[in-house]
Amino acid sequence: MAKSPETEHPQRAFGWAARDPSGVLSPFNFSRRENGDEDVTIKIHFCGICHSDLHSIKNEWGIARYPIVPGHEIVGIVTKSGTNVSKFKEGDRVGVGVMVGSCRSCDYCNQQLENYCPKMTFTYGSIDRDGTPTYGGYSDIIVVDQHFVVRFPDSMPFDAGAPLLCAGVTVYSPMKYYGMADEPAGKHLGVVGLGGLGHVAVKIGKAFGLKVTVISHSPGKEGEAVGRLGADGFLVSSDPLQIKAASGSMDYIIDTVSAVHALTPLLALLKTNGKLITLGLPDKPLELPIAPLVLGRKLVGGSDIGGMKETQEMLDFCAKHNITADVEVIPMDQVNVAMARLAKSDVRYRFVIDVANYLSK
Repeated sequence: MAKSPETEHPQRAFGWAARDPSGVLSPFNFSRRENGDEDVTIKIHFCGICHSDLHSIKNEWGIARYPIVPGHEIVGIVTKSGTNVSKFKEGDRVGVGVMVGSCRSCDYCNQQLENYCPKMTFTYGSIDRDGTPTYGGYSDIIVVDQHFVVRFPDSMPFDAGAPLLCAGVTVYSPMKYYGMADEPAGKHLGVVGLGGLGHVAVKIGKAFGLKVTVISHSPGKEGEAVGRLGADGFLVSSDPLQIKAASGSMDYIIDTVSAVHALTPLLALLKTNGKLITLGLPDKPLELPIAPLVLGRKLVGGSDIGGMKETQEMLDFCAKHNITADVEVIPMDQVNVAMARLAKSDVRYRFVIDVANYLSK
């Protein structure tokens, strides 16, 4: 007989979980494995709420395994380290992102691209190496192999830094891979969507030295984009006159939108040799016109988070340039309210759960 989540491991744990596609989260008692030789046990202080958490708890991708404890933007303090752990010690500030395991031997892992490993283990919703489900950061503790833990910079606040473990590396990785950090002087980046990913892309793009224009369907976001986040320009994506006036002006576009949307206007914004990089995961295929690619030698690519080395590099870069996410901190018992607001894009720009303070009450 299979053991219950509460008894399958030695360490008692507590969090909030969804039990069915309603996505409603409620208190959940479960367990974590004992700290192994390569593991660190982390007391979770804060955990960001990613839009993929909402997709997952509602089974919108059709792969949910209930119960689900979401959360993959985890920051906290090491409370125990295994005998073979060399990277961390008790009391260290650390973070855990989207993955907690990979095969460690395939070509991707050997290139430090664990995020593309066919056997990559997600922080929640996966089956771990011992055959039990993984549970995420909406909880009090987590036990993770040291390879999948990153050092969290001392100068970076836990709450505003937590979303960088997903949103930050998701935009940083393609900027590096597709050349946006190489000789950026005079190069122009368009950022489609000013949400959790988009607002961080603006900040990182500016830190790389790019000219940055935000492309949004919401005219009311112009003040935020230019006045507060430091973008150089703003385009209303639904205004054909604005799009036409900016035609052929951008070297790169980072598209963070997960809803179904037209790519033709975005390709028109690119210069010859321009690159459109998509990061969102729409639930239906997008229409891709080929003529603009052929006639303008343009490229459409994608990217998915980043490997462990790159995640650490991103955190250190953001600390150096004082980049954090804009967050709204909430107590754990407000997580369902936050999810409802997130579904309506009613957040500027990332919810972060204050786990430790809530659980200490």
